Amino acid sequence: MKKIILPLFLVVGALLCGCTDTTSHSRAVYMLMDTSGTYTAELKKAQAIINFLLGTLQPGDSLAVARIDTGSFSEKDIIQKVTFDGRPSMSNEQKRVFRQKIDDFVASVQASPYTDITGGVLQAVEYLNETGAGRKTILVFSDMEEDLQKGYVRDFPIQISGIDVVALNVTKLRQDIVDPRKYMSRLAEWEKRVNAGGGRWRVINDLERLERMLEG
Repeated sequence: MKKIILPLFLVVGALLCGCTDTTSHSRAVYMLMDTSGTYTAELKKAQAIINFLLGTLQPGDSLAVARIDTGSFSEKDIIQKVTFDGRPSMSNEQKRVFRQKIDDFVASVQASPYTDITGGVLQAVEYLNETGAGRKTILVFSDMEEDLQKGYVRDFPIQISGIDVVALNVTKLRQDIVDPRKYMSRLAEWEKRVNAGGGRWRVINDLERLERMLEG
């Protein structure tokens, strides 16, 4: 487990570092967690990533974690959000509360029958833009297979200008193993949507080779 998670920390840390705009040096991260079907078994890894973020983000930075479920374009799916206080004692308390909220959620989560990834991304963009941060990142912890309930409309362009969108832990579905083209097509379609909306797309998939990816 440590072998898998540690390199992922390095990549997330690298994503959080870098040039910001001239109006703000703060950072904002919005992490989406897939809670559909058997993917809930992966949430222990997501917890470790969140704990890393809590240890990395600085005063003035913002962090939000939300679930991906049937209809994710809603604030009700935000599990916890915070902008860290400049006072160390207050910031440490904020992080303690944040960590406890996530732990409680993972311990009691109920699997969702549908997966509205687009709605979750839209909610993330709205939150990140409101923070006014110079560096904005969406982390999507999911297999990236969108499964919408009848009547939900998500087939439209997404405006993600200036935001990094990073797909994490993109596990392969049974259908992907039978026909790998489905897996590659799914990721290519998401890359196309993100790039068309002005965002920057990246997939961190083979967790055991992340260090090599960083060196490349």
